[in-house]
Amino acid sequence: MKIAVLGTGAIGSCIGADLTASGYDVQLIDQWPEHVDAMKKNGIKILSAGTEKSVPVKAAHLCEVSGLNHKYDIVMLCSKSYDSRWLAEFINPHLKPKGYIVSFQNSMNNEWLIPVIGYQKNMGAVIELSAEMFVPGEVKRNTNNSGTWFGLGELHGKQTPRIKKLGSIMENVGKVDFTANIWGAKWTKLIANSMMQAVSALLGLPDYEAVNKPIVNDVCIKAGREAASVGIAQGYQIEAIYGLSAEEFTGSTDQKLKKNLNTLAAHIGPKSINSMLQDHLKGRRSEIDYLNGLVVKKGREIGIETPVNQKLVKLTNLIYKGEIVPSPGNISLLEKLI
Repeated sequence: MKIAVLGTGAIGSCIGADLTASGYDVQLIDQWPEHVDAMKKNGIKILSAGTEKSVPVKAAHLCEVSGLNHKYDIVMLCSKSYDSRWLAEFINPHLKPKGYIVSFQNSMNNEWLIPVIGYQKNMGAVIELSAEMFVPGEVKRNTNNSGTWFGLGELHGKQTPRIKKLGSIMENVGKVDFTANIWGAKWTKLIANSMMQAVSALLGLPDYEAVNKPIVNDVCIKAGREAASVGIAQGYQIEAIYGLSAEEFTGSTDQKLKKNLNTLAAHIGPKSINSMLQDHLKGRRSEIDYLNGLVVKKGREIGIETPVNQKLVKLTNLIYKGEIVPSPGNISLLEKLI
């Protein structure tokens, strides 16, 4: 079996390193030249909970893929959401006839992969793995293997031999659950990201520290209510994720939102900074348009107002424009949303 990890930032590097170390034939592919060169020379260095390990890996630049002449059984797409479609177009010719892409990404990426690869080559996943990357070839992993979780599901909701096989593979990286409601599970994670990512990034704080501030928590819940309303109106069934049982995920909408938010913040740890804040610190584009922005877009399509999510998109764009910087002082901007 040949596996490709396409997009080897912090998440893709962790997955690729663990699967390589477990004996799988894995090709890591990325568009960051310095990172690929570092992996080729020294492998991937994983720093986690005071430990350090280096894993030799097979790495390739995008421009080298055609020359490899490989056909892949599984492509694990771990890129930013805005790179999903063109990367799917890029890798599709390199899939085996029964090969498929599984999206280990934020947002509802499977929706816009369908026009490119269809349903049969399209697998869904929800992921809980916190990691950071600022140096080529080096990852700070905040959730170890026992604290990492994957929810896997076919888009049609049925259990299949290939989803079970994928589960056995991913158990080398973290805990695995299967869901017959992958669309609902992915929207549930989108709700958590719409509550946490932009808010913590705006304040320049770790998620756990940010969401435990009363004012911030109130804003998070307001954003979550909007995201939940939009999801339910689209027909998505919100469900327990992160390995929670159905019994642990009961109660009113607000109770479920708080459980969703607080569970994720607790699991990733007190010092973890999310991917959006990492993007701000690197001075690059984030996934705001595919998180809060997607809530706004889908809300408009079905006639649901989403003022808090809309404002969070606008505030994030102020960071892009250089008009504000991530700072705890931006809490005054959030107070206006309550």
